[in-house]
Amino acid sequence: MPKPAQSDHEATVAAALYERSGAAAYGLNAEQFGAILDEILRKHFLSFHNTGLGLAGVTAERKANFCAALRLEELTLARACAAGNEQAWQDFINRYRQRLHSMALHITRDAAHAAELADSLFADLYGINTRDGLRNSKLVFYTGRGSLEGWLRTVMAQEFINRFRKQKRTVSLEEQTEGGAQFAATVPDRLSRSNRAAEERLEAATDEALAELSSEDRYALASYYLDGRTLAEIARTLGLHESSVSRRLDRLATGLRKRILAGLRTRGMSHAQAAEALETDVRDLQLNLRSRLVQDSGPRTFPGRAGKVPAQDSGEENDG
Repeated sequence: MPKPAQSDHEATVAAALYERSGAAAYGLNAEQFGAILDEILRKHFLSFHNTGLGLAGVTAERKANFCAALRLEELTLARACAAGNEQAWQDFINRYRQRLHSMALHITRDAAHAAELADSLFADLYGINTRDGLRNSKLVFYTGRGSLEGWLRTVMAQEFINRFRKQKRTVSLEEQTEGGAQFAATVPDRLSRSNRAAEERLEAATDEALAELSSEDRYALASYYLDGRTLAEIARTLGLHESSVSRRLDRLATGLRKRILAGLRTRGMSHAQAAEALETDVRDLQLNLRSRLVQDSGPRTFPGRAGKVPAQDSGEENDG
């Protein structure tokens, strides 16, 4: 089935995204880059929104906003490495080799095991193993929705836990005891507790920041980010101009980030730890964002707006 032709606006947006990504430096043309974005869009809207309509049920504006929020340069670097581009791999090594070794040392607390873990992950990322004659690189699973460094940290932690569990299945208790493995046994638990503690702080800080918003601001956020309404629809509901809604959403996003960052700092995190925690996709948290965003909002009428235009159906069944 032929792919639908792009409108002039969609073509302009696609060209801007391609330019931002720096994909040309690694030999990826606009069509190849567009295919990567299409793949990520399909996975996101089919798995998270579960509309059953695929991308046909998603507006061009919503797709453009989603793609614009991706870490396009890091996504391009990762996918170019996965495709075997040597320049991309050299750039990846220059940026991340030392960071990966530092991550491994933080996890293992042992220089020898850290080097082994980091080197093993490098092999998986480079794609030494092949399947059907093709490189099998883990970097193909990076989608650009958070920082590449944060994704690498998660992959490394999981690899360490997997290696530890495999070791426990194949080595006798006596051998583990003689080798001091009883001390290492606490490391996965420590990682799990540490990650969960950070998530709990982020959930609490996010919940606190959202609770400070007005009903109108919560409605605007829920309508745009959860229900996928256009700026025009939200503007009609609030009795505002589209540009005013756009500026409001930008202001709210910036303000929320600052509030959450401050909330994390008051909960004992350093600035670096708080900034890292903010790389988490909020949809992965246990916090019920929809419940918080729509609570106390009452009927969709807002005092002081011309005509007090009521909101349309919230569309909650689409996003779940």
